[in-house]
Amino acid sequence: MALSLAYAAFLPVAAPLASSAVQRRAEKHLVSLQTPAHDRPTLDLATVFRDNAPFAWRALRRLGVPERDIEDVCQEVFVIVHRRLGDFEGRSSVRTWIYGICARVASDYRRSGRVRREVVTDAPPDDVGEPDQHDALAMKQARATLDRILDTLDDDKRSVFVLYEIEQLQMADVAEALGCPLQTAYSRLHAARKLVQAGIERVAQEGGAPR
Repeated sequence: MALSLAYAAFLPVAAPLASSAVQRRAEKHLVSLQTPAHDRPTLDLATVFRDNAPFAWRALRRLGVPERDIEDVCQEVFVIVHRRLGDFEGRSSVRTWIYGICARVASDYRRSGRVRREVVTDAPPDDVGEPDQHDALAMKQARATLDRILDTLDDDKRSVFVLYEIEQLQMADVAEALGCPLQTAYSRLHAARKLVQAGIERVAQEGGAPR
């Protein structure tokens, strides 16, 4: 519980969702991928996308994909979902299954060399109203701090931490999503918590902890 309270200030209070324009473009692309009616699997791609795109977007962001690339990487995830939808056996929830795909795609992205560190400036977003500018900037900085701490974790520990601590999946679902034994998932979480705690303490010592 102490650890949860310590890093809670860094966790985003809302998912960074795709804009309506991005959502429409992605949906249009996915419609073009739809399987012909006579071959269509039980699960409908458009419905799966509509129900799961927001959390996939959020998970990818916390798994290390910067906002400028989220649209493309999220589209990659759902292209894979489309290809494999007919093979989905229902042994886990659709959401757990998609989390596993997100974790693998994010890991591939992080290893691809496309990652460049984003710079957090002192200026709040242009579309934030005057009364909320301070809170918006504080939230942006807190998210950037969380991202820097998560960047110290390897892909396995980061995935377990994000799915369990931030997305609050059950550990059995986390292990299923990541394709690892349950005890391995717990071990990775234990190690990740230590590293995150160390990162929070380091930030606090540097005077960067949220107030």
